[in-house]
Amino acid sequence: MLPLLMACVADAWLGRYRTIVLASLLFVVSMGMLTVSALPAFHHDGCSSYASSSLACSPSPAQVGVFYVSLYLVALAEAGHKPCAQAFGADQFDQNDPKESVSRSSFFNWWYFGMCSGTAVTTMVSSYIQDNVGWGLGFGIPCLVMVFALLMFLLGTRNYRYYTSTESSPFARLARAFIALIKGSKSSQSDGTLASDDDAGHREEVKGVLRLFPIWATCIIYAVIFSQSSTFFTKQAATLDRRIGPTLRVPPAALQTFISVTIMVFIPVYDRAFVPLARRLTRLSSGITMLQRIGTGLVLALVAMVVAALVEMRRLGVARDAGLVDQPKAALPMSLWWMVPQYVLFGLSDVFAMIGLQEFFYDQVPDALRSLGLALFLSIFGVGHLFSSFIISAIDGATKKSGASWFSNNLNRAHLDYFYWLLAGLCAVELAAFVIVSRVYVYKKRVSHDNNDAVM
Repeated sequence: MLPLLMACVADAWLGRYRTIVLASLLFVVSMGMLTVSALPAFHHDGCSSYASSSLACSPSPAQVGVFYVSLYLVALAEAGHKPCAQAFGADQFDQNDPKESVSRSSFFNWWYFGMCSGTAVTTMVSSYIQDNVGWGLGFGIPCLVMVFALLMFLLGTRNYRYYTSTESSPFARLARAFIALIKGSKSSQSDGTLASDDDAGHREEVKGVLRLFPIWATCIIYAVIFSQSSTFFTKQAATLDRRIGPTLRVPPAALQTFISVTIMVFIPVYDRAFVPLARRLTRLSSGITMLQRIGTGLVLALVAMVVAALVEMRRLGVARDAGLVDQPKAALPMSLWWMVPQYVLFGLSDVFAMIGLQEFFYDQVPDALRSLGLALFLSIFGVGHLFSSFIISAIDGATKKSGASWFSNNLNRAHLDYFYWLLAGLCAVELAAFVIVSRVYVYKKRVSHDNNDAVM
């Protein structure tokens, strides 16, 4: 939820460009502190990397302090960087120019492609370096990469488009819009007088912001489903036969790369093949509308949970048939490839829903609040993760009373299949609500503003 606060700061005071620069500098400082905290000089005197006693090499108070402070700074930097960088990138396209408007829609596709490919490469390289060389170098390389990225960003300073609002503060404008909405409602009820054009414009603006919240609310279960791929899916994979060939054993968490690979494969297909084909049928420059794209992603998420439930039912059946129910650490005679389809479906769902939500919350907020719009998108997943924890805690507490928890530490005696069926049912309800809300949603009209672009 921290991106909401940082987006407010960016939109009201600093601006997106300055926020990106400051957040990048904070990233460099925090990653530098993480690097320093991992250096041998911070260890206790006499601590050797070959020491057999864990107590002898326990971190010093200074090392622990620097480590935790740097983590908080990383979180703060990410909260400022995430919504502003994407919004600033999309700002470089003129929404009133037909060609640039189409390119802006593609921008969100390729932005997410870059995020996923960068994450995949970083995960592989950093994990190898941290495990085989050292944590200091593992933290130091991202720090240097961030320095290089910041320098490259600064090189384009004179060529960027900068949004300049005519209002001293977009939040003051939004507050006046709420007041105008209430005032207009009261005046129309009392004496039927007509409000001024400015008040009418303010009322329409605040109505446009309020219209976003039903869409926001009907995507929370999608965020709950999204969180399962890095938690229970990984635990399930740990119980399967993960051998490939005579020697290679796949780590359970590595199966998540199928999501990234699916995204990296399908985004070019979507952007270069699906959109042109859909454009011929719908006459829309984007192929399909943003809400249609999000809805398609929700359908795929529903299918993914149904597949996950069926696979888990088979896994439990294999455990019973093999007599391994009470041996949770034993590898079941069931290949890891059984879980690949649900990961692939998650990746396909992301291509539609995740990118669609990013574009929707950027495009449909007032121009001066676009960082806040993308922060609202990020808040869906923050709230979704919290709601997921609440659901799991509530179900675990209720099912423990009967002596058969759905989330037993022994997954062979748990019932994740029931949980997945529950999520599939909730997703179906959410999808129905989303369709109803989408049918009555009115997209924001694009109005040309001569003073929206300025060059520093």
